[in-house]
Amino acid sequence: QVQLAESGGGLVQPGGSLRLSCAASGNIFAINVMGWYRQAPGKQRELVATMTSAGTTNYADSVKGRFTISRDNAKNTVYLQMNSLKPEDTAVYHCKLGMTTARAMELMLPWNDYWGQGTQVTVSS
Repeated sequence: QVQLAESGGGLVQPGGSLRLSCAASGNIFAINVMGWYRQAPGKQRELVATMTSAGTTNYADSVKGRFTISRDNAKNTVYLQMNSLKPEDTAVYHCKLGMTTARAMELMLPWNDYWGQGTQVTVSS
């Protein structure tokens, strides 16, 4: 069983900063892509940023230069540093990790995507 624990959301004024964390625990064998997605009210979930196990990053155009994704492989944790926040960044932020377990490897099962429960980020004055 694998669990994801997100933290770091909250209310911040425009121009402020927040740092989100997502820690995975359980019977994890390996993690490849780690990412953050967000969903604003009435909108579809969208990609914010991803990072591969090799360190390659990808960002949505709307957050480039303001957000930074990073990971600590020893802690099975992905972070999202968000600076210069804007009201349009308001959303529920979810982490997504592509992972496999030792048992899944033994059975030659495909890797799975695991989603965090989401953390609310509200940017408002």
